[in-house]
Amino acid sequence: MEALALERKAEQNRELKERLLQLKKERNAIILAHYYQRDEVQEVADFRGDSFLLAQKAAQTDADVIVFCGVHFMGESAKILAPNKKVIIPDERAGCPMADMVNVDGLRALKRQHPNAKVVAYINTSAEVKSETDICCTSANAINVINSVDSDEIIWVPDKNLGDYVSKFTSKKMIIWEGYCNTHDMLTVKDVEEMRAQYPNAQFVVHPECRPEVVKMGDFVGSTTAIIKYCKESDCKEFIVGTEDGTGYQLRMDSPDKQFHFATKYLVCPNMKVNNLKKIVKALETMQPEIYVPEDVAEKARLSLERMLQVK
Repeated sequence: MEALALERKAEQNRELKERLLQLKKERNAIILAHYYQRDEVQEVADFRGDSFLLAQKAAQTDADVIVFCGVHFMGESAKILAPNKKVIIPDERAGCPMADMVNVDGLRALKRQHPNAKVVAYINTSAEVKSETDICCTSANAINVINSVDSDEIIWVPDKNLGDYVSKFTSKKMIIWEGYCNTHDMLTVKDVEEMRAQYPNAQFVVHPECRPEVVKMGDFVGSTTAIIKYCKESDCKEFIVGTEDGTGYQLRMDSPDKQFHFATKYLVCPNMKVNNLKKIVKALETMQPEIYVPEDVAEKARLSLERMLQVK
């Protein structure tokens, strides 16, 4: 019975992939997928990447339609950087709790309290928040962005854990918002200690969105892309992974001879996982849900994103 169900699922996926190829050609569409997406989504993507790489691809693409398989703020960023493209997401419920932890009114109030500070916003923010920001960053380039800003005082939103990590690499005064990633923040010291006891030969690689006390335990600390690169190039054959479990797809693709153990079963972002193959096909059939960003908001937010893309 189970074998029959798996066979039907495989056949359904084959049909969906065929339909997807047809629709991509008809619509002149490109599929961008974040590393935290389901395996079946990453498998059909034209580009897989972190927020930074996908923002670059959105800005550079010749496609007429961008299907953004990620969460809502990522689709907004793509629309802002490619305003003449139609940007659709497979499921409009794909939000980001961390992005929702900062709002425009609160940020404006903080700016009034620190009039000489420049605002650096993690890309995990809404378009409205980006429009109140001097420059954006991702976890891949956060340190370089902070140090590129012409100010000794930085308002950092919204991730306190990443903010704490970045603050160790700059002499600037950091005013850090109290937001966090629900998924990464679940990982505890105890989780890591138990995994190290179970896999004593493994290195612990960790994302800086995790708690500071967990990040301190890392053999390597870096963005999702940096973790993938490190594991691929390392001589080590076994890793305990402290980031969202969708990263396993690329890790296994790059290093099929290595073992990857996720540091806890809770490293799953439910918002990232709402997208699936069937929804991508439906989105391209209906060209919905489409991402809209008001032009006055987009114009200001675009400056912040473009400044980020210019930082080396």
